Amino acid sequence: MSQQPPKAIYQIALTMIPGVGVMHARNLVQAVGSEEAVFLEKARALEKIPRISSRLVAEIRSSEVMRKAEEELTFVEKNRLRLLFYTDPDYPSRLNNCIDAPVLLYAKGDADFNRRKIISVVGTRNATPYGQKFCEKFIAVLAEKFPEMLVVSGLAYGIDVCAHRAALQSGLSTVAVLGHGLDRIYPELHRKTAIEMLENGALITEFPSKTTPDRFNFVRRNRIVAGMADAVVVMESGEKGGSLITADIANSYYREVFALPGRTTDNASKGCNNLIANNKAVLLQDVGDFIAQMNWDSASNPAKPKQKELFLNLSEEEARIFNALAKNSDGLQVNLLGIELNLPVSELFFTLLELEMKNVVQSLPGGVYKLL
Repeated sequence: MSQQPPKAIYQIALTMIPGVGVMHARNLVQAVGSEEAVFLEKARALEKIPRISSRLVAEIRSSEVMRKAEEELTFVEKNRLRLLFYTDPDYPSRLNNCIDAPVLLYAKGDADFNRRKIISVVGTRNATPYGQKFCEKFIAVLAEKFPEMLVVSGLAYGIDVCAHRAALQSGLSTVAVLGHGLDRIYPELHRKTAIEMLENGALITEFPSKTTPDRFNFVRRNRIVAGMADAVVVMESGEKGGSLITADIANSYYREVFALPGRTTDNASKGCNNLIANNKAVLLQDVGDFIAQMNWDSASNPAKPKQKELFLNLSEEEARIFNALAKNSDGLQVNLLGIELNLPVSELFFTLLELEMKNVVQSLPGGVYKLL
């Protein structure tokens, strides 16, 4: 009797089907029950799923899909990579609140992608001494206060690599989100930093091996940089650039966005100044302001006595939120609340608004909610 392929091969194969994007892949898994079932289910049953044509079924059944998956799994096992499928507990749970999150990530290293406090630091590749020094000091001070914090960036020139190096220097775990496969390091100049990160952090990507560092891939990876964190900090940016794309995505994901201001005559600060002027980012002046805005310094906010749910007229969903917040006296950031309740943040906001109107919860800076 032949042995069934490992579950990992189906997870990889799901990302290899031509014409199936991340949202389509999730819908397929949900419709048939598992990633294995996508490939083992009868063709007739697959064709009954909305938006699944006979042509797409033929693509799913193609031997080429499984061949590529087997080849990639060999690479994964040889290089001792971690596979993070979106249903795995080690998958970055904040990403599961993002509609276009990858279904599969490849990781090298041993970082915890679900730490209580995660920030993404991004910026121009043409960083100035002003931006670099602020970045280094900002991360160093945060490291003293929150040694378990995780710093995410993209290993690019300028602010990205500055953030990674500052995190390593301060003893923080740091993760680089790559725009290519894990069979290479780009830019090559940052190889030493990348290797150091493997001891206290990780390299992750949604791209399989042999994927080259094309420009569009870096645009795609920006959504992972934005979605993995509680806040995105833009240190410096010109009028156009990937950092501004990351900031826009972060806003669409209900993440806090911060921008370091600069002189109006400085090209490297024009993007940040525009973000602030257009209310797309909070003005970043110092670490204290950041901590206050994120409501991370909860020591000065002692917990107040909780009302008893028994005396409240709550709907089923309101009661679920109440019970979740009751377990966390300092409150919960809305993305973490969504993860705990397995609800999209967009749905949570309406219910939280109702609870605010009932004087059951209060909204705090940084997207934190706690019981009154």
